Amino acid sequence: MHTYIPNLLKALQSFLLCAGLALALTTPTLAQKVPTPEERSGNIGATVTDPNDDPVPGATVILQGPASSDRYTTVANENGFFEVRDVRSGVPYRVTIHANGFADWSSPSIVVEPGQYKILTGCKLRLEAVQTSVDVGFSSVEVATEQVRAAEKQRVLGVIPNFYVSYDRQPEPLTRKLKFELAMKVSVDPVTAMGVGFVAGVRQAANSPDFQQGAKGYGQRFGVTAANGFSDIMIGGAILPSLLHQDPRYFYQGTGTTTSRIFHALSHPFVCLGDNGHLQPNYSSLGGDLASAAISNAYYPQSNRGVGLVFGNFAVGTAERVISSLAQEFLLRRVTSKASK
Repeated sequence: MHTYIPNLLKALQSFLLCAGLALALTTPTLAQKVPTPEERSGNIGATVTDPNDDPVPGATVILQGPASSDRYTTVANENGFFEVRDVRSGVPYRVTIHANGFADWSSPSIVVEPGQYKILTGCKLRLEAVQTSVDVGFSSVEVATEQVRAAEKQRVLGVIPNFYVSYDRQPEPLTRKLKFELAMKVSVDPVTAMGVGFVAGVRQAANSPDFQQGAKGYGQRFGVTAANGFSDIMIGGAILPSLLHQDPRYFYQGTGTTTSRIFHALSHPFVCLGDNGHLQPNYSSLGGDLASAAISNAYYPQSNRGVGLVFGNFAVGTAERVISSLAQEFLLRRVTSKASK
């Protein structure tokens, strides 16, 4: 009996020692399963862009929760990217973005899941509507006149007139007088006459339209080519723009994605800027091409006249405008002298 009791005590001590050791070993494991504040939080990131999908560096980003103290503030980096870390999960937040020259942007309610890295999309800022004023003694007409005078010095490779493209970031609308002056400037330029002569030579070689060959035929082809070009420039570049209050110039975009620039160029023959600063259907350009094509029935040979001549010339004129717009956007700026910076 005396031997049994000490043995029982030793066994009990061993059991307690083992139990304590097991508890000590399992305690860290259990502690790891308890969620920490960091594990309950999440992160939010996004890239701020402008209407041309270019980044907006330095934009101020505010993440506001339901409580006034639940607020995070950061600034977009040089690539327009921002990141807000350790955002409380399960709480509705709203992101507001401020940037100079742009209207404020706000997101819908956002809830971050535990451990989630949430990427916001659609953080595109709109240009802020600003009321511009003109200094006393320096009217918008004078500004427009100076812009046209600068455009009249623009020549591709220093030779070919490139007057109907504007590189100004803040172009002023043209007056009726400026529209006619610009059209006449292009029409009477010596290089324009040389271009007419070249096209007439190509038509002479192709025997189109159906004039005779020789010097007389070349003169007739020179005449119809010049008449087509002059009527198109005057009607589509001066008369209709004056009556419809539309701007006949191509406005160089130069920035943004390649897709946006291609769309801008392709849409120009069909969409133009009105004198009121709003986009409008380009009735002037299309109307000028159609009217010029219809007038050509008066001086083309009888064998070429008809509906086919009208719509054929109209299609050619519109196609030329599309090609010209693409060239203006991607090629000619680099080789145009005296272009505004």
